[in-house]
Amino acid sequence: MVIRQTYTLQKRIFVNHQIRANEVRLIDENDTQVGVVRLQEALNMAQERGLDLIQVTEKVDPPVCKIGDYGKYLYREEKKAKEAKKHTGGDLKEVRLTYTMSEHDLQTRADQALKFLGRGDRIRVTLPLRGRQKALEGFAREKMQKFLTMISASVPLKMERDIRREPRGLSTIATKQ
Repeated sequence: MVIRQTYTLQKRIFVNHQIRANEVRLIDENDTQVGVVRLQEALNMAQERGLDLIQVTEKVDPPVCKIGDYGKYLYREEKKAKEAKKHTGGDLKEVRLTYTMSEHDLQTRADQALKFLGRGDRIRVTLPLRGRQKALEGFAREKMQKFLTMISASVPLKMERDIRREPRGLSTIATKQ
């Protein structure tokens, strides 16, 4: 039986006596820069105030440390990570039309496309063609053009790619200007 463990890469945060530098660039609890001080002096300042010395970054020399409550710092970092993880937009969303789609269904898909564009996403509009529909490509182009004008009546569109014939039908990509 093989047991596999998965590890998540987390940024290690050094606190108080875990910090391994002789000098640190210190920021106090009011976010004002104190300057470059010896580590022992920074630890004494944090201990006098009843707070922790937290290493914020080690990428610079000397490393940046902040005086503050370690629990509150972890909480704020967790909130920042969750906020960064949220949907930021910019995805490519697909809206599928059909050859025999009615006017009302086109309007419903247009509303959905407007929702995607409002969030900052790009949309790919596809209209697959089957069998005899491939011979009547002109009608399909008109339907797709009608759909795009429905959307552009509400939101100015920028066409990233014009209506293009593909092996399975027609497609285009559009974004909000």
